[in-house]
Amino acid sequence: MSYEFSESLKKNYDFQRVYKKGKSYANKYLVMYVLENQTEKNRLGISVSKKVGNSIVRHKITRLIRESYRLHENIFNSGLDIVVIARNSASSVSYWEIESALLHLAKLHHILKNK
Repeated sequence: MSYEFSESLKKNYDFQRVYKKGKSYANKYLVMYVLENQTEKNRLGISVSKKVGNSIVRHKITRLIRESYRLHENIFNSGLDIVVIARNSASSVSYWEIESALLHLAKLHHILKNK
């Protein structure tokens, strides 16, 4: 799983740091926290709680979020820790809805490169 510009956020304390110091926006399906990380790379963390569904549902949502980020990572600014949290309503939505929710939040955060 090698992204050109990104790594994964894995450690609990990294997530906690982004929650505490980062800025968050939410929409119907996702919540996104963003914090600058003083590196050249973005780190993407994805959190899907058990409330959202069983492990099959949770992994599916995780894959959808990761894939929609991967396909658009070239338009994201770099040097960010991004944590995306799936809300309960995300359990039954399509890839397109996840993708548009992700890009909507990125716009609110002003972390997309200006075309």
